[in-house]
Amino acid sequence: MNLDLHFMIRTGLTLVSAFVISFGATPLVKMLAQKMGVMDVPKDNRRMHKVPIPRMGGLAIFLAFFLAVLAFSRQIDRGLSSILLGSVVIVILGVFDDKYALGAKLKLVVQLLAACIVVFYGNVRISRITNPFGSSYYSHWDLGVWSYAITIIWIVAITNAVNFIDGLDGLACGVSAISAVNLLVIALVVSDTKVAIVMAALAGACLGFVPYNFNPAKIFMGDTGSTFLGFILATISIQGLFKAYTVISFAVPFLVLGLPIFDICFAVIRRVAHHKSPMEADRGHIHHRLIDMGFSQKQTVAIAYVLTGLLGLAAVLLTVSGAMKALIMLGAVLVVGAIGLELIMSAKTPLHRRGKNEAGKADAPAPAPDAAPADDEPAPDAAPADNEPAPADGEPAADSEPEPTPDMEETNDAD
Repeated sequence: MNLDLHFMIRTGLTLVSAFVISFGATPLVKMLAQKMGVMDVPKDNRRMHKVPIPRMGGLAIFLAFFLAVLAFSRQIDRGLSSILLGSVVIVILGVFDDKYALGAKLKLVVQLLAACIVVFYGNVRISRITNPFGSSYYSHWDLGVWSYAITIIWIVAITNAVNFIDGLDGLACGVSAISAVNLLVIALVVSDTKVAIVMAALAGACLGFVPYNFNPAKIFMGDTGSTFLGFILATISIQGLFKAYTVISFAVPFLVLGLPIFDICFAVIRRVAHHKSPMEADRGHIHHRLIDMGFSQKQTVAIAYVLTGLLGLAAVLLTVSGAMKALIMLGAVLVVGAIGLELIMSAKTPLHRRGKNEAGKADAPAPAPDAAPADDEPAPDAAPADNEPAPADGEPAADSEPEPTPDMEETNDAD
């Protein structure tokens, strides 16, 4: 690992510049979203915020990323220019989707178009996959003409995988920031300057937006941000990870993007098993399962951050370790597999269907007239709720819940 001081300074300036631009542009994008009426209005039980929240915050992330890459990349080759062009297509699609809630088929077509720009114009492809078992006869597998289809599927899948986990305040943006930092460290370790600059710009842009997106969120990044982040992570992983690092190139992308990959695979299997379309929305994502298991939303986001960080750390160690790398990879897979199995096998009642103590709405049947009251029920001689006097103007009812704050982001994505 040869780290040039000037390159390290340029990488640091890229990250800081993207952070400053994103942090400063987000309030402006919020005002623009409010003026355009691009608001996330809670309308189903998958959303936990109770008041409309501006969307389209991903526009600030994109602007910061784009300007930082243009300012600090010394040479933008055809591959990088195709990624930037494809990201513009994705962001335009996201803006229209945040405003008009486009259909899943139309979004898929545009995502395929953006992926084709990268594959056919930029010639950014997964041309071969190294043999993880290290055979001397088959050190890698050449994909031939299949490389085009496999690359397009990878780009579209990861683009939607990040979009799928965009369900809680700060979740998708924070996970993407951690993944970008992990990719940045790996690029620095192997002295890949181009990937390092791009990942520094993406990490800085995400970190500048996250303070506005933490619970309770002031703005959501919407499809504009989630699909853009997924697209950049997918394409850069091809540009760097799949091409350069011998045997570990097979495992590193899957570790760095492990959480979104697991969630989208789980979602597709779950929906197909229930005879539903893979694009049909449901309330069964990893973050939904963790919420239903009793974790708060901030705890759920923290768990996702920790898992992403651990998988990313395993990926970094795989690039620098020797004999221990197989054990590290196996341990990471076992940990994530055990957690995933627990989530899949858990049969908890969803939070929005639980009793009043958990969701604020009692769903137990009323006791018989001669039944003894429960500990938390009023005495038999208490006046019924219907006979209670109405509260004065501006005064909440005695048994009313405090108005909840917006604590969950849910986009109008196809998921």
